[in-house]
Amino acid sequence: MTENMHGRTIEPARGSGDEHGQDAHVSNDATQARDETPPSEATGASDSSGSVVDQRKRKPLIIGLIIVVAVLGLAYLVYSLLFAGRSVSTDNAYVAGENAQITPLTQGQVVEVAVVNTQSVRKGQLLMRLDDSDQRIAVAEAEANLAMAQRRYTQARAQGSAAGATAEAKAAGIPEAQARLASAQADLAKARTDYQRRASLDGSGAVSGEELTSARNVLLAAQAAVSQAQASVAQARADAVSARQDETATKAATVGLAVNEAPEVRAAKARLDSARLDLSRTVIRAPIDGVIAQRMVQVGQRVTNATVAMVVVPVEQLYVDANFKEDQLGKVRSGQDVEVTSDFYGDDVVYHGKVIGFSGGTGSAFALIPAQNATGNWIKVVQRLPVRIRLDPKELREHPLRIGLSMEATIDLTSGQH
Repeated sequence: MTENMHGRTIEPARGSGDEHGQDAHVSNDATQARDETPPSEATGASDSSGSVVDQRKRKPLIIGLIIVVAVLGLAYLVYSLLFAGRSVSTDNAYVAGENAQITPLTQGQVVEVAVVNTQSVRKGQLLMRLDDSDQRIAVAEAEANLAMAQRRYTQARAQGSAAGATAEAKAAGIPEAQARLASAQADLAKARTDYQRRASLDGSGAVSGEELTSARNVLLAAQAAVSQAQASVAQARADAVSARQDETATKAATVGLAVNEAPEVRAAKARLDSARLDLSRTVIRAPIDGVIAQRMVQVGQRVTNATVAMVVVPVEQLYVDANFKEDQLGKVRSGQDVEVTSDFYGDDVVYHGKVIGFSGGTGSAFALIPAQNATGNWIKVVQRLPVRIRLDPKELREHPLRIGLSMEATIDLTSGQH
């Protein structure tokens, strides 16, 4: 404290001096606290502004990471040696099937279409119907031709019987002609005897010239009668032979054959069967179970036997064509088990199938423009060979597939071994 000129006591101001004193006190406390801070805490405070991991902990972490990588590598090596060679897989696989193209086998106008696309059908179910007017007319004409052929056969049989009777009659005329010949020959012998007896008495006057002339005439007449009788016998024999030949010719088309076995009748019946077949083909039914696809006909459209009307996809008889790389197929054999999954259902649905065969060539070999590998700038490309996999029909019924869906196939190389 100081005194002023008036004798009053003056105390120093406490503001600025106290502030400096407090600042000095705080600074001294901070320095003391820093000096008293343990080295580990000081290091942590320093690391908070620089490295995240303590230097003393970094080395164990690196060693642990190396151990983990080594374990994973060893596990992969064990898997490769023990399990990786037991199967081959590919995602280049697709659903395929033997589609049934519905093509009319006769021509006509479409009067009914009983199905639509995506509709399921069973074998024998009605698909479409054609106008059958022309076919019915053809059937009626064929029936008439068959009846006419059967009648001609019956007529031929009757004519054969008549020819046989005629031949018998002609044959019966031969003995009659022979009898007349014998009679004529007897008359000739008598006339010759009478003439010779009279001729021997001609010089004695016992027989007149007129009587001798008359005997000569009788002899000549008897000789003519014998010649005529001989001709009649020959004619009767010739007529009998001709009648037998006519009988044989008439019966040739019918002998030993029933009416339905006659060639003409069989030909007429075949034409009738063909007409009836054309009539039945106007009603078109599903040849297999499946789903309708690509229906391309409408009511009123005229179709021919070359028109594809629709397609039936056999969804319960589908298979998978898996295109494996050529370096994957060394151990693949027919009969091996396959597990197949589809993108349609995901990994929750697994199909179980079997390898049933390999394609005859790679896809590039059957391409429209095959690769020309015998060129100077040739580059090797790994080829893929289609492998056909049969699926379980029961699994297909439970989880239907469609042609063209993507699949993933895994072949168990250890299966199918004997």
